[in-house]
Amino acid sequence: MNTKRPVNLNLMTIKFPSTAIISILHRISGVFLFLLLPCILLALQYSLLSPQGFAKVQHVFQNPISKLVIWLLLTSLAMHFFAGIRHLLMDLGWGDKNMKQGKATAWLTMTITFILFVLIGVWLWA
Repeated sequence: MNTKRPVNLNLMTIKFPSTAIISILHRISGVFLFLLLPCILLALQYSLLSPQGFAKVQHVFQNPISKLVIWLLLTSLAMHFFAGIRHLLMDLGWGDKNMKQGKATAWLTMTITFILFVLIGVWLWA
């Protein structure tokens, strides 16, 4: 019997490295984008039907809850985009030579996403 197996499997107490966090966020943002895609396409369809449909969609997007959803959608898009670029570059052999490079690219991705999160928020709410 192997007694060296981990005893604590509570995910809330495990400290994930930044590379794991960026990978998990990449997957979560992809699922979020996939789930919201039908809503965005529906809004696009209504906005292209007529000037009244465009006005209705524009009115719906002025709602604070809609703005919050758009903010999360655009932030998820930015996160998924930059994490995807990071993964593609790692597939090419750039930034994965050692753990230090992996952590640096993970933090760079999170920093760029956070900056865009703030800028998108200012753009939407100002």
